[in-house]
Amino acid sequence: MKRTHLPLNALRVFDAAARHLSFTRAADELAVTPAAVGQQIRALEDVLGVVLFRRTSKGLELTPEGEAGLDPLREGFMRFEESVAAMQAGQASDRYTIAVPREFYAEWLAPRLAKFQADTPGVQYILAPDEHADFTEANLDLAIRLVDGPGELQGVQLAPAMRVTVAAPEYREAWIDWPGMTLPDGINPCIRAGSPGQALASALAGMGRTILPLALAERAIASGTLTALTEPEPGTRAYWLLAPPPQWRSKKVRALVGYLAAD
Repeated sequence: MKRTHLPLNALRVFDAAARHLSFTRAADELAVTPAAVGQQIRALEDVLGVVLFRRTSKGLELTPEGEAGLDPLREGFMRFEESVAAMQAGQASDRYTIAVPREFYAEWLAPRLAKFQADTPGVQYILAPDEHADFTEANLDLAIRLVDGPGELQGVQLAPAMRVTVAAPEYREAWIDWPGMTLPDGINPCIRAGSPGQALASALAGMGRTILPLALAERAIASGTLTALTEPEPGTRAYWLLAPPPQWRSKKVRALVGYLAAD
């Protein structure tokens, strides 16, 4: 069944004016001018074909037509509020579905999620099997990706866009490549890895040197399992925490984003 287009904003103005029996007080509540309230009421009267208010010596009064529609209108607004609350109920959930590269999860994210879980009892995590999963199809709350920036998504950068050349303390004099990494000119790599994680594992095994995002390598450098062969230098890509605007605005996502971004 085709639904009638409802002038919801004008109906909201009508409700406020009817409660206050004053365009001025209704304007104060709605943070608009009294003239704007009057315009909305006149437009609504034109749409409905009835007069909703009349001015008397005592002030503003509702007409019988206005009185007749007021209670159903307010009941409708209450149902709208219930509908919004029902749609937002999932936002209060403590379950997070996250897509994240395996290596970044192991080296950076997992310890921080553990701390967040300890501080927020009942939190549950679902890790998507595909780090590039579509938000809608995988019902994701958040994704972490190694990118130049957020693009059309909302996002926060989790670590500086820095990179470092690393190798195991004892390593083969060779290079390990992976998509998105630019090797010095004239170098033929011994391994062409498919991801930063594979390059990291290869370097840890002593198979050669590679250039990694600093956020991915710093734990291994700190533990001594990898050695930094150069000082960290600026790169173009960083790990970003991303989500479409509706997810980004949700209460539960804001809580986790704030925790991770403040780390």
